[in-house]
Amino acid sequence: MNKTLKTGLVVTSLGLLTVLYAFRQEAPLRSGDVIFQTSMSPQCEAVRLATHSKFSHCGMIWKVKGKDYVLEAVQPVRMTPLDEWITHGEGKKYVVRRLKNADSLLTGKVLQKMEAEGRKMLGKSYDGYFEWSDDKIYCSELVWKIYKRGAGVEAGKLQQMKEFDLSSKPVKEIIRERYGDNLPVNETVISPQSVYESSLFETVRSKYGEK
Repeated sequence: MNKTLKTGLVVTSLGLLTVLYAFRQEAPLRSGDVIFQTSMSPQCEAVRLATHSKFSHCGMIWKVKGKDYVLEAVQPVRMTPLDEWITHGEGKKYVVRRLKNADSLLTGKVLQKMEAEGRKMLGKSYDGYFEWSDDKIYCSELVWKIYKRGAGVEAGKLQQMKEFDLSSKPVKEIIRERYGDNLPVNETVISPQSVYESSLFETVRSKYGEK
């Protein structure tokens, strides 16, 4: 094979890989996908510091009449159009993770159960104290409970509050404001980072520049 032809094949191959990578990054979203972002508030900064994560908020993608929405626990729990949700994140950056083998695991019946669990949460108040009851809900708790109750999947490792890094000034200020001297160190919690790190999921779209 002559040098010119070999160079052309290499260039063509690299171009094809670039196209395939770009397509992967823009893979169509599905109901059940989990989306992560960095929000910009004192609480979100504290969450990132305590969990050693760049993510402070997450939600779940749901298709409604062909349009993409995010089921999220804010005040109150609601469905937010995806485009609007993205604008709430720092630099409009986000990452979408999907359950591996979603085609076989997230059947129509399972998705219906997950949707039913999500509907139970709609309108609930946001839980700024990160309690494990269903009275109020925070973002990663919403995702974890829908997956557990609707699909039998544990989307991340449950932890206790005492396992987080509570040493930084922003974290201490939030703790003092919310709990005073009565931090519930043994409270069961799930962080956005724990959901993100779950080996049961894989990245299907990223606006952070990572694969």
